[in-house]
Amino acid sequence: MKLKTILMAGALSLVGAAASASCAYENTVPLKSLSAGFEAWKAVTDAMAECGNFSASLDQEFSEKQPEAFAANPALYQIGGVANETMIPLLNAGTLRPLDDLVAKYGAALTPNQLIKVDGKIMAVAMMVNTQHLMYRADILADLGLAVPTTYDEVLAAAEKIKAAGLVDYPLGGTFKTGWNLGEEFVNMYLGEGGSFFAEGNMPSINNEHGLKSLETLKAMTAYMDPEYLVSDSTYVQQQFQQGKIAIANLWASRAGAMDDAAESQVVGKVKMAAAPMGSAAPATSLWWDGVVLAANQTDEQADAAFKLVMEGLDTEMVTANNDAAVWLIPGYVAGDLAAGAAASAAAGAKPYPASAPFGILHSALGNGLAAYLTGAKDAATTLADIEADYMTAAKEAGLLN
Repeated sequence: MKLKTILMAGALSLVGAAASASCAYENTVPLKSLSAGFEAWKAVTDAMAECGNFSASLDQEFSEKQPEAFAANPALYQIGGVANETMIPLLNAGTLRPLDDLVAKYGAALTPNQLIKVDGKIMAVAMMVNTQHLMYRADILADLGLAVPTTYDEVLAAAEKIKAAGLVDYPLGGTFKTGWNLGEEFVNMYLGEGGSFFAEGNMPSINNEHGLKSLETLKAMTAYMDPEYLVSDSTYVQQQFQQGKIAIANLWASRAGAMDDAAESQVVGKVKMAAAPMGSAAPATSLWWDGVVLAANQTDEQADAAFKLVMEGLDTEMVTANNDAAVWLIPGYVAGDLAAGAAASAAAGAKPYPASAPFGILHSALGNGLAAYLTGAKDAATTLADIEADYMTAAKEAGLLN
């Protein structure tokens, strides 16, 4: 996959609206989209809905539903929201439509780093970059005389002092939900330690000092977290912050705006952003882009209308109205305090998420296998060995290993 270098991925809900004066035209072709449900996607799909004849499914389980929905003929959704990794199953299945002709027709306002190319063809339009960065209660750190942590050793030391002070329910939060979220936590730690996930020929290579150190750090964090951490996803951690229950977490930059939403947050103005804590080699995080794709199984009329609608959702007017909802790649974005942590992580050398077909399988094996170590059912070396074995079985079935 050929990507430009860039600074910086709940419950089902539906949004839709009749055409309004803020849309540049009236859409007459019925269209649907399926994407994640965080604030930035709501902003984009709300802007699209202003044109009429459009409904959006904002669903945190979108990546599990998109492959089947896009494989249907005709596709159940014309428009999809994807990130680095979640686009890969759709590419492998051949269910995405190349966008070169539509970009030429409607994409004059797009910047080069928004054009995600695969084998020379534009397959997605990136709208934002995202990464997990350190979010912390500035008031609590100030009250305790603590500096903003820059490493995980410092995070754990701060957590011990916060716990002793009893100022919150739990010093730390984390997206440790069994499955994709927990796998991503390991990926972040392992990248921070400078580890390589594969040896030659797609052979796994995580049962090493970098992998053991990553597991050790994750386990140490759980001592300062809600005991129900294995069900804790991004929304769970966001709400813990908003309800004043935690003081520190490495959480997605796309969640930062929710901290200052007076309608649902009790900590407005108190949560600040900083770079993700350093591992031995790099910030313990990964850089992602989020963007839009079109299903292959739709008519040319639908595709034309869908892309035109996408351009309405990704325009400067939308960004101006929702500047702090994301680190946007769209003209008109002005980086502010909420983007400071993401920008600092990138500047400190955070690595891109290493999306590929083999890596997708390894990520799944990690997400399914790591809980056994955190709960004490297996030791670290056995956990990593079993994850490698599970990966090899699945990779052979997928034709990725001999």
